[in-house]
Amino acid sequence: MQFYRDTWVEVNLDYIKENYVNIQNHLQGGTKVMAIVKANGYGHGAQQVAKHVVESGVDYLGVALLDEAIALRSYGIEVPILVLGWVAPEYASKAARYGITLTVFQNEWLQALEETSQPLTLHLKFDTGMNRLGINDENEAKLIINTIKQNPSLKLEGAFSHFATADELDSELVNQQMSRFSNYLSLMKKEGITPEIVHFGNSAGAIRFPEYEQQYVRVGISLYGLSPSEEMKEVLPFSLKQAFSLHSRLTHVKQIGPGDTVSYGATYEASEKEWIGTVPIGYADGWPRRYADKGHVLVEGHYCKIVGRICMDQLLIRLPYKVDVGTKATLVGEQKGLEITVDDIAMQNDTINYEIPCLISSRVPRIYKKNNVIIETMNQILNNS
Repeated sequence: MQFYRDTWVEVNLDYIKENYVNIQNHLQGGTKVMAIVKANGYGHGAQQVAKHVVESGVDYLGVALLDEAIALRSYGIEVPILVLGWVAPEYASKAARYGITLTVFQNEWLQALEETSQPLTLHLKFDTGMNRLGINDENEAKLIINTIKQNPSLKLEGAFSHFATADELDSELVNQQMSRFSNYLSLMKKEGITPEIVHFGNSAGAIRFPEYEQQYVRVGISLYGLSPSEEMKEVLPFSLKQAFSLHSRLTHVKQIGPGDTVSYGATYEASEKEWIGTVPIGYADGWPRRYADKGHVLVEGHYCKIVGRICMDQLLIRLPYKVDVGTKATLVGEQKGLEITVDDIAMQNDTINYEIPCLISSRVPRIYKKNNVIIETMNQILNNS
C-alpha cells in the first residue's frame, strides 16, 4: 500500500525472528514462546508481526483486547490466541465463535455467561503480587474451578500469573510470587484439574529464569529487541536487536539570523546565523512534545538538536549547514555510524522503552522489511478509507 507523506516507521522482521529464536533456544524443558502482539504489536503492527512469528514457529499469541484477537482472526491468523485482559461476559459467545481463549478470574463473570454454541476455552489468572487482575483468594479459586467443572461448554485449558518485578535483579517479590503460584497450582490439582498450559514468565522472567517449569512464556518487549529494563541489560545472555526505526525527510530548510525565534511561544532564539530544517512529524504522530528540550534527529550523520516547541504535525531542528530539502532525517535508528535508540528516547523522556513505539500513531505508515527488502507497507489511514 502506498503512502503520501515523508515520515514512516521501518520494522525489521528479520530482527524479530532472531530475537524469537534466541529466546526460544534459551528456554529449557520444552517451554515455548507465546508471542505478545497487543497494542498493535507494541507499535510495530500486530497483524504483520503475528503472521511473521507464526511463520517462524510461534504457535500461541497473546493480546489485551477481544477486538485485537478478532482483528487477527480476520487477517487469517489461525493459531490459538489468548486475551489477557477482562472481556465482558456478554461477548464470550463471540470469542467462542472465533476460537479465542479468554482469561477468567471472577465467579460472577462465569455466572453471567450465556450458553455458547461452541466450547469456550479459558485460562485462570491468579494474582500473586501484581494486584491488578487475578484470583487472590483460595476459596474464590475453588468456587471458580467448580463452576467451570459444572459447565460442559467451558474448557479450562490454562493457568497463569504475572511477574511484577522480574526485571529488577534483587527483588524478593519474584520468589514470593513463584511460591504463591505453585500453591495455586497445587490447589487446582486437589480440585481435580490439571491445566494443559501453565505460563508465568514475561520477557524478563523468560530471560532470567529459563529453567522455570511451564509450557509457555509470554514474550513481548524483548521480541521486538528491547530490554525489559535498564538493569537487565547487563545480564542479557544474548543480544537483542531493535526492530523499530523511525524516519522522515526535510520539507523545508531556511537560514535565520541572530534574535530570530522558532516555533510556538518563541521559546528558542538564535544567537547567530543558523540553518533550520523542518521535519514533518509532531505530537499528533506520537512524537512527545516534552522531547523538545533534549531531543535530537540524525541528518547526514550529524546529531541535530530539536529547537523550539514540537508542533502537532512538524518539528524544527538546527542543522550543521545547509542541506537539501528531501534529505533523510532519522528520529530512531542508525545513520552513518551514529544511532538514536528507543532506549535513548525513553531515557530523555523519563519513561520506559515500551512506551516509545506504542506512542507512534496510526498516521505514520509502517514499512516491513525482510533481507533488507520491503515486503509490505501499511498505511492505516488509507486502509480505513
